[in-house]
Amino acid sequence: MLRIFLIGYMGAGKTTLGRELSGISKLSFIDLDHFIEGRYHKTIRQIFEEESEATFREIEKKTLHEVAEFEDLILSTGGGTPCFFDNMTYMNSVGTTVYLKASSRALTERIELCKQTRPTVRHLSGDALHAFVSDALARRAPFYDQAQIVFEVERLVTHCDVRVAASQLWQIIRESCPS
Repeated sequence: MLRIFLIGYMGAGKTTLGRELSGISKLSFIDLDHFIEGRYHKTIRQIFEEESEATFREIEKKTLHEVAEFEDLILSTGGGTPCFFDNMTYMNSVGTTVYLKASSRALTERIELCKQTRPTVRHLSGDALHAFVSDALARRAPFYDQAQIVFEVERLVTHCDVRVAASQLWQIIRESCPS
C-alpha cells in the first residue's frame, strides 16, 4: 500500500508530474484542490473570496485527512497545504512525501505563463512576481524541507521532460518504499 504526497510551490508541476507518475505506477491520482472544488462545488478562488483563507485551510486539512485514508494513491497537494496545522507531520506519518523543488526563477517563469488562473499572483509580473515567489518559497522552505524525498524539477518544460522526470521519480520512490 502506497500513499505518495507531492508537495511544492505553485508551478512546480505537482499535478502534471502526478498524472504522469500515476500512469507509470498504476496508482490512483488525486489533485487535492480539484477534489475540494468537486466536493464544495466552488473554485478555490471562490472559497477564498466568499469565506476566507482560514475557512479554506480548515476545509483543506479535513479533506487531506479524508483522502489520505485511500490506498495506492498519488496526491498532489496545494502549494500551501504542508504549511498549515500539522499537515506536513501528518503526511509524513501516513505516506511518503515528495518535495518537487525548483528555483524561484524557474517557478516564476512557469507561473508567468498561467498566472491568470492563479488569483494570488495574477496582478503581478516581472520583478514583482519573482520577489513574491522568492519570499513565499523562503517562508515555506521549513515545511517543504521536511519531505522524505526532495526531487529536483528545475527542467519540466516539454512532455518528454515530464515523462523522464516521472520515470526517475518512480524509481526513487520504489527504492525508498519497498513493498
